[in-house]
Amino acid sequence: MKRLNELLQELGISKVKLAKYLGVSRQMVYNYLVLDDLDKWPKEKKLLLLQLFDITEGDEETFNNIQVTTEYMLSVEKRLNSAVKSNNELEYLNTDNLTKDKKVLLNDIIFLLKEKLEEDSDGDAGITMKYLYYLLQAMENIPEIKYLLAYMAKSNCFIKPDEYEFDEDKQFTFEGILYTAISLYNSGKSDRKKVAENHRLFIQEIEQKNEDKLSRTQQLMTFKAQALRELGYDDVTPDNAIEFYEKLAEIEARKL
Repeated sequence: MKRLNELLQELGISKVKLAKYLGVSRQMVYNYLVLDDLDKWPKEKKLLLLQLFDITEGDEETFNNIQVTTEYMLSVEKRLNSAVKSNNELEYLNTDNLTKDKKVLLNDIIFLLKEKLEEDSDGDAGITMKYLYYLLQAMENIPEIKYLLAYMAKSNCFIKPDEYEFDEDKQFTFEGILYTAISLYNSGKSDRKKVAENHRLFIQEIEQKNEDKLSRTQQLMTFKAQALRELGYDDVTPDNAIEFYEKLAEIEARKL
Protein backbone atom coordinates (compact mmCIF):
# COMPACT_ATOMS: atom_id res chain seq x y z
CA MET A 1 0.00 0.00 0.00
CA LYS A 2 2.94 2.31 0.62
CA ARG A 3 4.08 1.82 -2.97
CA LEU A 4 0.55 2.54 -4.22
CA ASN A 5 0.58 5.91 -2.47
CA GLU A 6 4.02 6.64 -3.91
CA LEU A 7 2.79 5.75 -7.41
CA LEU A 8 -0.16 8.10 -7.11
CA GLN A 9 2.23 10.91 -6.21
CA GLU A 10 4.71 10.05 -8.98
CA LEU A 11 1.94 9.91 -11.57
CA GLY A 12 0.32 13.11 -10.30
CA ILE A 13 -3.04 11.43 -9.69
CA SER A 14 -5.05 13.52 -7.22
CA LYS A 15 -7.39 12.01 -4.66
CA VAL A 16 -10.27 13.86 -6.35
CA LYS A 17 -9.53 12.34 -9.76
CA LEU A 18 -9.05 8.88 -8.28
CA ALA A 19 -12.38 9.28 -6.48
CA LYS A 20 -14.08 10.11 -9.78
CA TYR A 21 -12.43 7.11 -11.44
CA LEU A 22 -13.52 4.73 -8.68
CA GLY A 23 -16.98 6.28 -8.43
CA VAL A 24 -16.70 7.06 -4.71
CA SER A 25 -16.30 10.16 -2.55
CA ARG A 26 -12.90 11.69 -1.88
CA GLN A 27 -13.18 10.75 1.81
CA MET A 28 -13.74 7.13 0.81
CA VAL A 29 -10.52 7.22 -1.21
CA TYR A 30 -8.65 8.39 1.90
CA ASN A 31 -10.25 5.54 3.83
CA TYR A 32 -9.09 3.04 1.20
CA LEU A 33 -5.54 4.36 1.12
CA VAL A 34 -4.97 4.03 4.85
CA LEU A 35 -5.76 0.30 4.72
CA ASP A 36 -2.70 -1.93 4.99
CA ASP A 37 -3.76 -4.44 2.35
CA LEU A 38 -5.36 -4.04 -1.07
CA ASP A 39 -7.42 -7.16 -0.41
CA LYS A 40 -9.35 -5.14 2.20
CA TRP A 41 -10.69 -2.91 -0.58
CA PRO A 42 -14.14 -3.71 -2.04
CA LYS A 43 -13.46 -6.20 -4.83
CA GLU A 44 -15.01 -3.99 -7.52
CA LYS A 45 -12.83 -1.01 -6.54
CA LYS A 46 -9.74 -3.16 -6.29
CA LEU A 47 -10.27 -4.45 -9.85
CA LEU A 48 -10.74 -0.90 -11.14
CA LEU A 49 -7.48 0.15 -9.51
CA LEU A 50 -5.61 -2.80 -10.98
CA GLN A 51 -7.00 -1.99 -14.42
CA LEU A 52 -5.82 1.59 -14.07
CA PHE A 53 -2.25 0.43 -13.42
CA ASP A 54 -2.50 -2.34 -16.04
CA ILE A 55 -2.03 -5.09 -13.46
CA THR A 56 -3.62 -8.53 -13.68
CA GLU A 57 -5.64 -9.69 -10.67
CA GLY A 58 -3.55 -12.02 -8.55
CA ASP A 59 -0.34 -10.26 -9.56
CA GLU A 60 -0.59 -7.37 -7.09
CA GLU A 61 3.12 -7.65 -6.21
CA THR A 62 3.73 -5.98 -9.58
CA PHE A 63 3.04 -2.69 -7.78
CA ASN A 64 6.48 -2.90 -6.21
CA ASN A 65 8.18 -3.36 -9.59
CA ILE A 66 6.47 -0.59 -11.57
CA GLN A 67 8.87 1.92 -13.06
CA VAL A 68 7.24 5.23 -13.92
CA THR A 69 8.39 6.01 -17.44
CA THR A 70 6.90 8.65 -19.74
CA GLU A 71 5.19 5.93 -21.76
CA TYR A 72 3.69 4.31 -18.66
CA MET A 73 2.55 7.66 -17.30
CA LEU A 74 0.78 8.50 -20.56
CA SER A 75 -0.94 5.09 -20.71
CA VAL A 76 -2.25 5.45 -17.13
CA GLU A 77 -3.40 8.99 -17.79
CA LYS A 78 -5.22 7.87 -20.94
CA ARG A 79 -7.09 5.12 -19.07
CA LEU A 80 -7.86 7.46 -16.17
CA ASN A 81 -9.19 10.31 -18.32
CA SER A 82 -11.24 7.96 -20.48
CA ALA A 83 -12.94 6.38 -17.47
CA VAL A 84 -13.51 9.70 -15.68
CA LYS A 85 -15.05 11.19 -18.82
CA SER A 86 -17.44 8.27 -19.29
CA ASN A 87 -18.39 8.29 -15.60
CA ASN A 88 -18.68 12.06 -15.27
CA GLU A 89 -22.45 12.25 -15.81
CA LEU A 90 -23.00 9.54 -13.21
CA GLU A 91 -20.62 10.95 -10.60
CA TYR A 92 -21.85 10.25 -7.06
CA LEU A 93 -25.15 8.88 -8.44
CA ASN A 94 -24.92 5.25 -7.40
CA THR A 95 -28.55 4.53 -6.49
CA ASP A 96 -28.13 0.93 -5.36
CA ASN A 97 -29.08 1.78 -1.76
CA LEU A 98 -32.21 3.73 -2.67
CA THR A 99 -35.76 2.39 -2.71
CA LYS A 100 -37.66 2.33 -5.98
CA ASP A 101 -39.71 5.41 -5.04
CA LYS A 102 -36.59 7.37 -4.10
CA LYS A 103 -34.90 6.40 -7.35
CA VAL A 104 -37.90 7.71 -9.29
CA LEU A 105 -37.86 10.93 -7.25
CA LEU A 106 -34.13 11.44 -7.82
CA ASN A 107 -34.55 10.83 -11.54
CA ASP A 108 -37.40 13.38 -11.72
CA ILE A 109 -35.33 15.98 -9.87
CA ILE A 110 -32.30 15.50 -12.10
CA PHE A 111 -34.44 15.63 -15.24
CA LEU A 112 -36.05 18.90 -14.13
CA LEU A 113 -32.72 20.47 -13.15
CA LYS A 114 -31.19 19.49 -16.49
CA GLU A 115 -34.17 20.94 -18.34
CA LYS A 116 -33.91 24.24 -16.43
CA LEU A 117 -30.20 24.53 -17.14
CA GLU A 118 -30.61 23.69 -20.84
CA GLU A 119 -33.21 26.44 -21.22
CA ASP A 120 -31.07 28.96 -19.31
CA SER A 121 -30.71 31.77 -21.85
CA ASP A 122 -29.99 34.64 -19.44
CA GLY A 123 -28.02 32.76 -16.78
CA ASP A 124 -30.68 33.16 -14.08
CA ALA A 125 -31.40 29.44 -13.88
CA GLY A 126 -27.73 28.62 -13.41
CA ILE A 127 -27.45 31.07 -10.52
CA THR A 128 -30.71 29.81 -9.01
CA MET A 129 -29.55 26.18 -9.21
CA LYS A 130 -26.29 27.18 -7.53
CA TYR A 131 -28.25 28.73 -4.66
CA LEU A 132 -30.41 25.60 -4.53
CA TYR A 133 -27.21 23.58 -4.15
CA TYR A 134 -26.15 25.78 -1.25
CA LEU A 135 -29.62 25.39 0.29
CA LEU A 136 -29.32 21.60 0.17
CA GLN A 137 -25.93 21.82 1.86
CA ALA A 138 -27.38 23.97 4.64
CA MET A 139 -30.34 21.69 5.42
CA GLU A 140 -28.51 19.79 8.14
CA ASN A 141 -27.81 22.99 10.08
CA ILE A 142 -31.03 24.93 9.40
CA PRO A 143 -34.15 22.83 10.14
CA GLU A 144 -36.44 25.67 9.01
CA ILE A 145 -35.44 24.98 5.40
CA LYS A 146 -37.75 21.97 5.29
CA TYR A 147 -40.60 24.13 6.62
CA LEU A 148 -39.87 26.65 3.86
CA LEU A 149 -39.99 23.92 1.21
CA ALA A 150 -43.25 22.60 2.62
CA TYR A 151 -44.72 26.13 2.55
CA MET A 152 -43.76 26.54 -1.10
CA ALA A 153 -45.26 23.15 -1.96
CA LYS A 154 -48.53 24.16 -0.24
CA SER A 155 -48.71 27.64 -1.76
CA ASN A 156 -48.32 26.12 -5.24
CA CYS A 157 -51.00 23.47 -4.55
CA PHE A 158 -48.66 20.48 -4.80
CA ILE A 159 -49.73 19.21 -1.38
CA LYS A 160 -52.69 19.86 0.94
CA PRO A 161 -52.47 22.95 3.21
CA ASP A 162 -53.12 20.85 6.33
CA GLU A 163 -50.30 18.41 5.62
CA TYR A 164 -47.63 18.42 8.34
CA GLU A 165 -44.87 15.88 7.76
CA PHE A 166 -42.45 17.50 10.23
CA ASP A 167 -42.89 19.08 13.67
CA GLU A 168 -46.50 20.33 13.33
CA ASP A 169 -46.29 23.14 15.92
CA LYS A 170 -43.05 24.57 14.51
CA GLN A 171 -44.19 24.14 10.92
CA PHE A 172 -47.56 25.79 11.66
CA THR A 173 -45.87 28.80 13.30
CA PHE A 174 -43.28 29.14 10.56
CA GLU A 175 -45.92 29.03 7.81
CA GLY A 176 -48.01 31.71 9.51
CA ILE A 177 -45.04 34.05 9.93
CA LEU A 178 -43.80 33.44 6.39
CA TYR A 179 -47.27 34.07 4.94
CA THR A 180 -47.39 37.41 6.80
CA ALA A 181 -43.96 38.41 5.49
CA ILE A 182 -44.70 37.44 1.88
CA SER A 183 -48.10 39.14 1.96
CA LEU A 184 -46.47 42.34 3.25
CA TYR A 185 -43.80 42.11 0.54
CA ASN A 186 -46.39 41.63 -2.23
CA SER A 187 -48.55 44.50 -0.94
CA GLY A 188 -45.75 47.01 -1.44
CA LYS A 189 -46.80 48.73 1.80
CA SER A 190 -43.84 47.80 3.96
CA ASP A 191 -42.07 50.52 5.93
CA ARG A 192 -38.88 51.21 3.99
CA LYS A 193 -36.95 52.45 7.03
CA LYS A 194 -37.93 49.46 9.11
CA VAL A 195 -37.03 47.08 6.28
CA ALA A 196 -33.67 48.83 5.87
CA GLU A 197 -32.97 48.44 9.60
CA ASN A 198 -33.88 44.75 9.55
CA HIS A 199 -31.70 44.25 6.48
CA ARG A 200 -28.80 45.95 8.29
CA LEU A 201 -29.22 43.51 11.18
CA PHE A 202 -29.36 40.66 8.67
CA ILE A 203 -26.02 41.70 7.15
CA GLN A 204 -24.52 42.24 10.59
CA GLU A 205 -25.49 38.71 11.64
CA ILE A 206 -23.96 37.20 8.49
CA GLU A 207 -20.72 39.14 8.97
CA GLN A 208 -20.52 37.88 12.55
CA LYS A 209 -21.01 34.30 11.35
CA ASN A 210 -18.23 34.78 8.80
CA GLU A 211 -15.91 36.13 11.50
CA ASP A 212 -16.72 33.16 13.74
CA LYS A 213 -16.09 30.77 10.84
CA LEU A 214 -12.75 32.43 10.03
CA SER A 215 -11.75 32.30 13.68
CA ARG A 216 -12.61 28.59 13.84
CA THR A 217 -10.63 27.93 10.64
CA GLN A 218 -7.58 29.71 12.05
CA GLN A 219 -7.94 27.75 15.28
CA LEU A 220 -8.04 24.45 13.37
CA MET A 221 -4.95 25.46 11.38
CA THR A 222 -3.16 26.16 14.65
CA PHE A 223 -4.25 22.79 16.06
CA LYS A 224 -3.12 21.07 12.84
CA ALA A 225 0.34 22.67 13.01
CA GLN A 226 0.65 21.69 16.67
CA ALA A 227 -0.42 18.10 15.98
CA LEU A 228 2.12 17.72 13.16
CA ARG A 229 4.83 19.28 15.34
CA GLU A 230 4.14 16.97 18.27
CA LEU A 231 4.09 13.91 15.99
CA GLY A 232 7.20 14.99 14.11
CA TYR A 233 5.54 15.03 10.67
CA ASP A 234 5.73 17.64 7.93
CA ASP A 235 2.26 16.95 6.51
CA VAL A 236 -0.77 14.67 6.71
CA THR A 237 -0.43 11.58 4.51
CA PRO A 238 -2.52 8.42 4.07
CA ASP A 239 0.09 6.61 6.17
CA ASN A 240 -0.21 8.91 9.19
CA ALA A 241 -3.80 10.14 8.82
CA ILE A 242 -5.30 8.03 11.62
CA GLU A 243 -2.54 8.96 14.05
CA PHE A 244 -2.82 12.62 13.04
CA TYR A 245 -6.59 12.85 13.59
CA GLU A 246 -6.28 11.13 16.96
CA LYS A 247 -3.64 13.67 17.98
CA LEU A 248 -5.80 16.52 16.63
CA ALA A 249 -8.76 15.36 18.73
CA GLU A 250 -6.49 15.11 21.76
CA ILE A 251 -5.25 18.69 21.30
CA GLU A 252 -8.78 20.05 20.84
CA ALA A 253 -9.91 18.29 24.03
CA ARG A 254 -6.85 19.65 25.79
CA LYS A 255 -7.75 23.24 24.84
CA LEU A 256 -11.30 22.78 26.06
